Amino acid sequence: MLIRIISMSLMGREEKNMDRRSFLKNTTLAGGAAAATLAAPAVAGGHGKTLTMVQSWPRGFAVLDDAARYFGDMVSQMSDGDLNIDRKAPGELVGALEVFDAVSSGQADMYHSADYYFIGQHPALAYFTAVPFGGTAQELTNWYYHGGGEQLHDEIGEIFNFKGLLAGNSGSQSGGWFRKEMNSADDFNGLKFRMPGLGGKVLGKLGASVQNIPGGELYQALSSGALDGLEWVGPAADERAGFWEVAKVYYTAGFHEPGSGLAANINLDVWNSLSDQHKAILRYSSMATTHYQLAETLSANGAALERMKAQGVKALQFSDDVWDAFGKASAEVMDENMDDELFAKTRASFETSMATSASWINKSDGYYVNQRVRVLGE
Repeated sequence: MLIRIISMSLMGREEKNMDRRSFLKNTTLAGGAAAATLAAPAVAGGHGKTLTMVQSWPRGFAVLDDAARYFGDMVSQMSDGDLNIDRKAPGELVGALEVFDAVSSGQADMYHSADYYFIGQHPALAYFTAVPFGGTAQELTNWYYHGGGEQLHDEIGEIFNFKGLLAGNSGSQSGGWFRKEMNSADDFNGLKFRMPGLGGKVLGKLGASVQNIPGGELYQALSSGALDGLEWVGPAADERAGFWEVAKVYYTAGFHEPGSGLAANINLDVWNSLSDQHKAILRYSSMATTHYQLAETLSANGAALERMKAQGVKALQFSDDVWDAFGKASAEVMDENMDDELFAKTRASFETSMATSASWINKSDGYYVNQRVRVLGE
């Protein structure tokens, strides 16, 4: 991927950010009934402080709710019960895709979600989950902690009134579930397909009717025919979601999410009110969650795929022609956002870090794995 050296003027950004943050802090969630049900944030309970965390995943959802639960457990254990996370599934306080607004406006303390759900707020948020032909889980983590990514997350957070934290990574996500084989890019034309983020915009350029449906509604949408296909996470999560029951064609590699980060973003005013100890516990718990969940997912995917294949699932790869079409459309989508200076700044930072990481990984781990497969087989 071409690395862009971008020179830009930052004049006017501070005024714009202050205006937007002021608007957010004085805006309530759409729908008075939803707002009225929200508990007061940062409630001090009988045992220390409790933060209300709204999440985009139903309880028990493989991989994603697993990460949210692990994060909450780590915070409580590391603080010896002095800081606790009260997790709220979709519908308990707000809907799955309303969590960003709830936290930005101060009506919930924090959320656990995928930031690319909210590219309508700002396209640069995609980088804190995944972008087409972007970084692997390791490359994303390298950028976030050692290449300026965390600081850019906070820069966007200043606009929308949150402190950013990565808390989970599901690794490389699968290309998706289909009812038929996708033999050419033309097969996407008219396809009703679920794919969020900038990846969804790429499929839109191929003619797909792209929808962003919360995870808890996907099985019904696929089984009813409201969707022709969907992408979710990977074999371990997809098996538990049951997609193999209603679609039998599964593409195991996708262009859209090579290493998908999850976010545990905290209302900025709440964050600033916390002690240094509580801030450290939240940050280190988020880091532990990312590494633990990635290992859990990658260790489970292979066996899950074999079980689904035993149930008649056909595991395939897209042809090179389809990958070429993905690449061409991806470049168009990314370039369309370059008039936003913060997106351009984030993209330049990310691509610089990714190129640096890849130059070594390809010469070490990548080369080694290829040789191991050649010598020993898969």
